[in-house]
Amino acid sequence: MVTIANIKGFEEFVKYTETIDDNGPQVLFYFSGSKLPNGNSWCPDCAVAEPMVRAFLNELNKNIIFVFVDVGDREYWKDRACPFRTDTRSKLLVIPTIIKWKGVQRLEGSQCGQRDLLQMLFEDED
Repeated sequence: MVTIANIKGFEEFVKYTETIDDNGPQVLFYFSGSKLPNGNSWCPDCAVAEPMVRAFLNELNKNIIFVFVDVGDREYWKDRACPFRTDTRSKLLVIPTIIKWKGVQRLEGSQCGQRDLLQMLFEDED
């Protein structure tokens, strides 16, 4: 069963990572831009990828935790000093990005919306 969590901002991300049970289910993070009033992200690539990711998760029959992380508005994200870019836990270069917690696998940008790559990410065991 896929458990979904939603967090906003870097501080919530840090707090969440401190609660992860190393012996629990695999945790994956999906980083994307904050939502506009219409419900879509300000980030065009995020707005394209998210429906694909959600549809994939609905079909997935695995015990994982999938965390949607709102990295903030465009101005905050574009700042080179944005902690999501500089922190060693996330090391984001682009959004959207999906990372396996304490793993090396990640999908970045348009890769996040490609079903075959999502399948490989979720099949791969660390």
